[in-house]
Amino acid sequence: MKTIQLVPLPGNVGPAVRALGWEWAVEEACENYVAQEAVLLPEAEADALLAAADTLYDMMVRAIPDPVPDDLLRLLAIPPNLWAAVRHSWNDDRHWHLYGRFDLASTPEGPKLIEFNADTATSIPETAVVQWASLVAAGQDEDDRQANGLFEGLEAQLREWHSLNSDLDAALLLVYLPDSAEDEANCAVVAEAARAAGFPQVHVCPVDAMQVSVTGAERGVWAEVEPGEWVRFGFVFKLVPWEILAEEEPELTADLTQLLLSRDVIIANPAYSLLFQSKGLLAWLWQAYPHHPLLLEAAFEDLSGHYVRKPLLGREGQNVAEIDGGSLRREQPGEFGQQPQVRQRWAQLPRDAQGRQYQAGVFWAGEACAVSFRRETGVITNLSEFVPHVLE
Repeated sequence: MKTIQLVPLPGNVGPAVRALGWEWAVEEACENYVAQEAVLLPEAEADALLAAADTLYDMMVRAIPDPVPDDLLRLLAIPPNLWAAVRHSWNDDRHWHLYGRFDLASTPEGPKLIEFNADTATSIPETAVVQWASLVAAGQDEDDRQANGLFEGLEAQLREWHSLNSDLDAALLLVYLPDSAEDEANCAVVAEAARAAGFPQVHVCPVDAMQVSVTGAERGVWAEVEPGEWVRFGFVFKLVPWEILAEEEPELTADLTQLLLSRDVIIANPAYSLLFQSKGLLAWLWQAYPHHPLLLEAAFEDLSGHYVRKPLLGREGQNVAEIDGGSLRREQPGEFGQQPQVRQRWAQLPRDAQGRQYQAGVFWAGEACAVSFRRETGVITNLSEFVPHVLE
């Protein structure tokens, strides 16, 4: 088992972020779960994590048959009312996959894929802004001290997305689930990258403030950017999971699909990102690339020995179960217990001297571009402590 080495990063990151003029990008709670120390990350290991993410993304793209068969959509638990949008976006390269986050286990044999957050990956502010500001807060020279080009990667991806869809209204609407300060902060960073990428009109709001019409002169996606001033948006970035839209808002899903098919709007991340988001792809990849050094054994049936079981479209670590020798060791509570499940071989995460486990998050935005860490004594979730890194 690998051992994590830490170095202190004293200083309050909140004032440092505000002094940099990015206070709008960080929710207040962020100060409480960002560690005041950093993972000492050898450059060779950082390079291996980034290379793993690039290789894994290429493997995922190659593993999806074209055309996408019904049997695969069922196997991955893709809601049927999204099949048309998934296929349409997969077959048209203008539907650009902006970014995602690979969760990887650093093992003595090298990085191993735990899962890919392809649709609505968060921790953008922590990775792009806060872990860099933590060096500033500690009074350290931040130049070239981290593997962290997330903001630049997002900017480049947004510029490319804009260029590919120059026939659409050059206005970008970013929407998130209501009452989520975390999701709003994530959208705020993407919005700033979009402005840097040349979008002339950028607006962030809760998804319930978005208006959608499929008829007449009002056809399209709209939002009120100022009191009484409504704007039609050709581009939509949604930090709302596709499968939640499909289940909870089927009429909205149908309208958005119609607007996608008629090219009134383009949405990121595209519907096909759900193919990668589904944890069923872990088993599909193992069949396509058996015993690949970046993969853990995975299947839709129970495995022997030590493994984890997780719902295909679960989130935030909910309903993840650890099973050893046929006995259930522990299971996280959650709302996804009725979903189809995938099984994945257990991988021991590296620990520090205090026994805390560390999971690497590697952001992909056109290419692998940033590394961050979460740590926990138990199962890693979105509430686990965020730990910056310093290159060694």
